[in-house]
Amino acid sequence: MFKTLDEVKKYCKEQNIQMVDFKMIDLFGRWRHLSIPVGRFNEDTMENGIGFDGSNYGFAPVEKSDMVFIPDITTACLDPFVEVPTLSMIGDVFVIGNPNRRFEQDPRNVAYHAEEYMKSTGIADEMRIGPEFEFHVFDHISYEVKPNSTGFKIDAEQAEWNSSEQEFQNLGYKIPNKAGYHIAPPMDILYDLRSQMCMLMEERDIPVKYHHHEVGGPGQVEIEVEFGPMREMADKTMLIKHIVKNAAFASGKSATFMPKPLFAEAGNGMHVHMHLFKEGQPVFYDEKGYSGLSQTALYFIGGMLKHAPALCALTNPSTNSFKRLVPGYEAPVTIGFATANRSAVIRIPAYAKAPDKKRFEMRCPDATCNPYYAYAAILMAGLDGIDKKMDPVEMGFGPYDYNLYHLSEDEQAKLKSLPKSLDEALEALEADHDFLLKGNVFPERLIEIWIEKKRKEVAELNQIPHPAEFGLYYDL
Repeated sequence: MFKTLDEVKKYCKEQNIQMVDFKMIDLFGRWRHLSIPVGRFNEDTMENGIGFDGSNYGFAPVEKSDMVFIPDITTACLDPFVEVPTLSMIGDVFVIGNPNRRFEQDPRNVAYHAEEYMKSTGIADEMRIGPEFEFHVFDHISYEVKPNSTGFKIDAEQAEWNSSEQEFQNLGYKIPNKAGYHIAPPMDILYDLRSQMCMLMEERDIPVKYHHHEVGGPGQVEIEVEFGPMREMADKTMLIKHIVKNAAFASGKSATFMPKPLFAEAGNGMHVHMHLFKEGQPVFYDEKGYSGLSQTALYFIGGMLKHAPALCALTNPSTNSFKRLVPGYEAPVTIGFATANRSAVIRIPAYAKAPDKKRFEMRCPDATCNPYYAYAAILMAGLDGIDKKMDPVEMGFGPYDYNLYHLSEDEQAKLKSLPKSLDEALEALEADHDFLLKGNVFPERLIEIWIEKKRKEVAELNQIPHPAEFGLYYDL
């Protein structure tokens, strides 16, 4: 939004801005923030930054936890969810020194180095991505984990389970199970809220492609945005989640990007469309290639599929992620590629035919990921495929131009599948992460910390009794 501090100061004066809010992303992908009065935002802030405790962000050990963040004024935008006029911007994390240096584990720094590594290869100078944002909007959510009581309660006004509600006014028009795709009003009661979210995005330089109700009857919706450079889209991914959650909250509702909040209903993915460009020309197009793809594009796909199990530890880094990645829904489980096939990990849209539109999407990621790490890892896997000429056809990854869910058990047994749990994904990442270390993009220590902390997360969850276990085992 701004190029110079003077531009920021002029805007703040014109708009009567009273607070400046800085947002930093922690290890697992949550925004943290700190605010200062606008009069304290000056040259010293831009040069020396503001100190904070990095250990509370999950990054550094306590004995070396003092860090600073320095604002990136190009990310600034007006915060629409606060009473006091506030300008919000992202901060980059630096290690204190003489001079201060970028913290190598900082997610934005990792994404920056991934883009720089791509340029150094000569393959491309830009990766453009377009994420799809699926999420649920609920009217009630409560949960507890206690020694004597564990469970959750969710409600959505439009859910089929409310069709017999008599305590409160009931106007009917409930959405049947898994029947919400592109459903129209009055069943689609979330249309106005989605439009409000989209207008807030448009006002903050996030062009929206479209929005609609998704398959899940109890409040599942989708907003799809236009393409942008990889690191910029990681910034915008964080802003989009901020807008969605806060706009819903302001409307008395609760939005979640959790991959599988409801049993026996569609889950929330974050499909990532992508293509490479060099000097403005598309790298992935070849009129004579399979589905209009160049050999370079196929090598890129080969790298993504080869490293798919390890990627899942970064693109699907929650235990809940793998409750979505199961057969029978649109979420993929098979490591393969195909045209217009939603059951494969890599789908090539049949409608994207123009050279500058030719692309493919990775369908397994979800929004519990840290977008900077996830997008950077996808890029590094694809570049590794190009470097090593990983042909997905020769590697047995397809193309699978048929529904993979309808194969016999013998045929399905021949296919390679995504990890079935976060534990499996972490094992894959531990065994296969050299491709992430190229160009010093991902520090080895970051991979170690990620695996260590995520395994601790899994171990803790594995100790909690599940409500369904009482039905299965209580009487034995």
